[in-house]
Amino acid sequence: MIPKSKVDRVCDACSSDGSSVTATGFCAVCEEAMCDICLSVHRKQKVSKAHSILTMEELLSNPQNIMKFAEGFTCFDHENEDLKFYCNDHKIACCGICYFDSHNTCSNVRKLKEELPALLRETKTSEIIEELKKLQTHLKTFIDVKESNIKDLESQVNGLTDQIREVRTKINTALDELEMKVKTEGKRIHKEAAIRTQDDNNQCWSLIHAIRNSQLLCETVHKYGIDIQKFLTAEKIKSQLPLYYSQVREKYERTDILTVQMKFTPLLESIILLSSSDIGKLVTLNRSTRSLPGVRKPTKKCQAEKVETFDVNISGNSNTPYYTGITILPRDRVMLVDYSNSQCILLNNSHQVVTTYKLTGNPYDICMVGDEEVAVSLCDEKKIQILSVRDDVISPVRTITTKYKCYGITAAGNEEMVVVEYCGNNKYCWSLIQDGREVSYSDQYDSSGYNYIALNSSKTRVYVTVYDTNSLLCFNIDGKKQYAYSPDNLKWPFGVAVDREDNIYVVGYSSHNVHQLSPDGCIIQVITEGVPNNPRAISFDNIRDTFVVTNYSEETKLHIYQLK
Repeated sequence: MIPKSKVDRVCDACSSDGSSVTATGFCAVCEEAMCDICLSVHRKQKVSKAHSILTMEELLSNPQNIMKFAEGFTCFDHENEDLKFYCNDHKIACCGICYFDSHNTCSNVRKLKEELPALLRETKTSEIIEELKKLQTHLKTFIDVKESNIKDLESQVNGLTDQIREVRTKINTALDELEMKVKTEGKRIHKEAAIRTQDDNNQCWSLIHAIRNSQLLCETVHKYGIDIQKFLTAEKIKSQLPLYYSQVREKYERTDILTVQMKFTPLLESIILLSSSDIGKLVTLNRSTRSLPGVRKPTKKCQAEKVETFDVNISGNSNTPYYTGITILPRDRVMLVDYSNSQCILLNNSHQVVTTYKLTGNPYDICMVGDEEVAVSLCDEKKIQILSVRDDVISPVRTITTKYKCYGITAAGNEEMVVVEYCGNNKYCWSLIQDGREVSYSDQYDSSGYNYIALNSSKTRVYVTVYDTNSLLCFNIDGKKQYAYSPDNLKWPFGVAVDREDNIYVVGYSSHNVHQLSPDGCIIQVITEGVPNNPRAISFDNIRDTFVVTNYSEETKLHIYQLK
């Protein structure tokens, strides 16, 4: 959820009960936003009936009012402590307590006032404001699509009744009954869709208000505030941008464009003997008809086209890097694990190296387990290292110990992971990890190593590659094997990923290709054009329908493909 502020138009009192109610007024004494009901109670209370109440419009139209809620001088973690220092190692302002508790060993900590001129130059407030405007545009587009869909649905239902009238000369009584059913069902579908759309749009407008308020706060502080307020306010709102983007992307991914169509029975010759239920029925379809993020054609109908190649060569490495794992992070960032140099590598959205992090052992695979955290399997150490990637700074969070040596890893939900493990005697299995411990294991299967793993979107199927048998194995979530995919043109399968429609992508290391399969393991296409000589790891971006492949050789390149 987006962090609550005093100007986000959500009632503070109702929010304490977990409700999200639009605020219509603000108490200047209590410094709380309130809905109509809470305002009415507030005015009747003896202790608060004389309080000054502002409408939200009055609050947000006056820069002096907004400036009351700009970030102040006190520490985020220690309320009564002033921010006096700035740690350049962790890119954060801190108080004296924070300095002695967490930053006394950092190499570059200076007084905040001394750093302000440089920090203000680095804090690009105008870019943050533009990002906030862009988020509002995305949400308004989402609302337009949903409202347009409702109009289209009504027209489509009316069109179906016209279609029925055209064939009425051949089918009389049964078709009249069918028309009534179509009208009734169509109205029901339209009504339900309209209600869902209104709920979705109300949520979007609430999010737009929150983003707009952040924009207004940022603009006002930038124009009227002092330097410390400008910097801290911009930093605070900048930290909210990933959360805003996450919610906007979630809206797009869940946008269902509904259509209806008529299905007629082929038995029209015996129409006299048929009832209305035999002739046909109204069918509701989820169909993508607009080229918007999250509203796209099925990926199984798309052709993969190589669009970019990036070199990720880091100077100073003691060994030739081997990128055995890759994952895509929010804000179009990418994170790699380098097995031979025991490190993680973070790339920005231009695929330039931002930072590296030295691990305690050789990493095998990596996956994202939250907007700000990744999990790395350290095979020989029998450990999974959880790392924070907040503000492009990599830092350790916790470590999970596995029963056996761990290899391929993928996220299975909030704080849940599935990891491949070596059980000994050329036997492997995969385990489900919840709350930092292993809770179940699959059946063991034969393999001599190099196993990767992926899950479908509903977390009901597990896919594991087994390189020495040239196979992709499918299990149900209870650990029972469902099927094996082993074609002649798949040699040494390594990385595996799943797209937004649960199609499976398997990398063929020695066959120099990528196999795209349907969820039940049927071949859709074999991608060969532009595939590197020894493809290894793969990660799919469901927002943009792209996937990234690493090359396990002395070529330190990332190969990016777009589904079109």
